[in-house]
Amino acid sequence: MDDWIDYYDSTHTIYVSKLHRDVHFRVIANDILAYVPSPEAVVLDYSCGEALFAAQVAAACQKLVLAEPAPGVRGRLTARFGPNPKIVVRSLDELAQLPDQSTDLAVMISVAQYMTAAELEGAFALMRRILKPGGRLVLGDILRPEVGAATDVMALLKLAVKNGFLTDALWGLARTALSDYWQLRQSIGLQRYSEADMLARLKTAGFEAKLAPKNVGYNPARMTFLATPRS
Repeated sequence: MDDWIDYYDSTHTIYVSKLHRDVHFRVIANDILAYVPSPEAVVLDYSCGEALFAAQVAAACQKLVLAEPAPGVRGRLTARFGPNPKIVVRSLDELAQLPDQSTDLAVMISVAQYMTAAELEGAFALMRRILKPGGRLVLGDILRPEVGAATDVMALLKLAVKNGFLTDALWGLARTALSDYWQLRQSIGLQRYSEADMLARLKTAGFEAKLAPKNVGYNPARMTFLATPRS
C-alpha cells in the first residue's frame, strides 16, 4: 500500500478537474450519510482521502474520525477541519488508540483494492474490535475480478456527462494514460475480489456480511458490503 500512499500524496492526476474531485467526494459523502445510524453516532472514515464534504457527515453524527495514511493529505484535512469540534483527524497507526466497541459506523470506500491481503486482514481486525455490538462496517467500491479498466472509464464518462465536465474527462483520461497511475496499476495491480471471496474474508474476520443493493460511489459495476460484528 505504501506506493499507492506516496502516489496519492503527490500531485497526481486521478481527478481530471476540480469539478470532478468535488463531485466525487460529494457523492461519497452523500452515500455515507445514508448509513449514519443516529445523531449520536461515532463514525470512522478509514483512508478517507481529501473528504471535502466531511463537514456534512459530521453534522449528522456526534463525532467523525477521518483516518488518512498520506501525511500531506492528512495535513490538509487538519487545516480544513481543525476548527470543527466534531471532526478529528488521525493517521491509521493512531487508530490503535481507539477504545474497544467505541464506534457505531466504520466506512472503507475505495481502499481495499490498494491493500495487501495482510493489510486488509489487519483493517478488518481493527474494525471488529472498535465497532459496537450492532455497529456496521461499510466496505465500498470493491473491484470484481471480471470488471476491467474500460468499465471504470465508462463510469467516469457517464459521471462527467451528468455533471458537466466531459471535455475535462476526455483530456484527463489521455493524461492519466501517460501518468504514474497507470504505471503503478500495471506494475503493482489492484486487488479484486469476487462476492463469495469477500464474504468469506469478512466471515473469517468475525463479521456477518451481505452484499449491499448498490455500490457506494458512482461506479455501479463495483460492490459494497455491509458487515456487523458477530456476537
